[in-house]
Amino acid sequence: MKKKDSRILKKRKQKLAQRLDRTRFPEQSGPVFKAKNIRYEMGDRAQAIGCGGIGAMHLLAQNSGLVDAINRKLGLLKIHLPYHESDHVLNIAYNTLAGGTCLEDIELLRNDETYMDALGAERIPDPTTAGDFTRRFSEGHVLMLMEAINSVRVKQWNRHLSRQQRAEAILDVDGTIAPTTGQCKQGMGLSYNGVWGYHPLLISLANTMEPLYLVNRPGNRPSHDGAAAWIDRAVSLVSGSFDKVYVRGDTDFSLTAHFDRWSQSGVLFAFGMDAMPGLVKRAESLAVECWHVLKRDKKKNPGSGKRRRCQQRVKEQIVEQRQYKNIKLEREHVAEFDYQPTKCKKSYRVVVLRKSLGVHQGQMRLWDDTRYFFYITNITEKSADEVVCFCNDRCNQENLIEQLKNGLNAMRMPVGDMVSNWAYMVMCSLAWTLKAWFAFVAGKGDGREKLLRMEFRQFLNALIKLPVQIINSGRRLIYRVLSYNHWLHTLFPTFDRIRRLRLA
Repeated sequence: MKKKDSRILKKRKQKLAQRLDRTRFPEQSGPVFKAKNIRYEMGDRAQAIGCGGIGAMHLLAQNSGLVDAINRKLGLLKIHLPYHESDHVLNIAYNTLAGGTCLEDIELLRNDETYMDALGAERIPDPTTAGDFTRRFSEGHVLMLMEAINSVRVKQWNRHLSRQQRAEAILDVDGTIAPTTGQCKQGMGLSYNGVWGYHPLLISLANTMEPLYLVNRPGNRPSHDGAAAWIDRAVSLVSGSFDKVYVRGDTDFSLTAHFDRWSQSGVLFAFGMDAMPGLVKRAESLAVECWHVLKRDKKKNPGSGKRRRCQQRVKEQIVEQRQYKNIKLEREHVAEFDYQPTKCKKSYRVVVLRKSLGVHQGQMRLWDDTRYFFYITNITEKSADEVVCFCNDRCNQENLIEQLKNGLNAMRMPVGDMVSNWAYMVMCSLAWTLKAWFAFVAGKGDGREKLLRMEFRQFLNALIKLPVQIINSGRRLIYRVLSYNHWLHTLFPTFDRIRRLRLA
């Protein structure tokens, strides 16, 4: 970072701290929002955009080798007149990074000369052309696009993650329903809960919350449909960079026909299992000494770690007052036993969680209930308690699914058939991938973990939606930042590291 920029940032930070100091303001006689006599007028010479962080993302895409990888591996266009494959892909990804929620938002960007100047483009594809590009994809082309992105992803892991961070890779697998109200969406189906739409499959890396493979399927397909082949691809992808590979998923992904093969290849897995009558009977027959109380890790207190006063449980009070039936967890016990599924040639470890519940109505206790949850695994180095907590941590993938659905709007399904929507989904999710790579380059000292787990909208507001003046000065394209927030102390040093990246 330049000394001048560092000095300006420090000065702006001090000025802002003084302005926000509560002790400097006495009681006010009127509202704090006092602006009156507001006018609008057009600027003539100054050119600015409101998504100034887009320049750092574009340079990251170039210097990481992503642009070259897409153009080299995708090969979708016979003539580049004038756009290349990377132009189309990044056009949709940058629309998402600029805050767009649908293809139509590209129209605002292509009519913004300053935005195109900021990317060094004479023009960008319009929404219709972007939609036509998605319709060029076959299933093989979507796979090529994902593999092009993943080839660069592996380089980012090897370059920016330490050996300790690459000690183990945890792959999470899950499906989700992506509803659509369209009447002419080819390939859609009626899901198990009566919703029309598609049923995407997501395989993500829990360590960094990156979507490795995103697969579109008809809405009437079960969650595990075709999952084994995509799990194998994900395992192959991470095996070269990480020492150990774990795969975890819910009961739908207990694909017992593949357990022996995965175990022989060194893949560690932990899946939920349905509480089948045979397993429940086996758990009930265990001796008392086989069970012990489950010990869960205590949640860390936010902030300084001081214990805060507990708030009243309003929902609990309403349930009691209105005499609703209320199921309360009282105790949790775990045990384990060996079990050989029908499609396996060897036995595997099954950890069983027994939840003792009390069913209440108002202040009255109605009866006791017991429910069993089963987890099958080939992991031996973890205790039964750790296996349960390890499987429960898979729920964090729901946060990633929520971000892809409603943060990036990647599952909006804007075009007319399943494969085209699949391609759009992958291109939109590239915005989240660039966010993760930006966090890699930022490093530990600049809040890598916070950036990785930051919600997409917060990331846009903190580091992308920055008002900047665009200046063409000689051979330089200058982004002059016009406002201040504390994340600029992360943006400037990270951008310097991005500039120094070299293609591997």
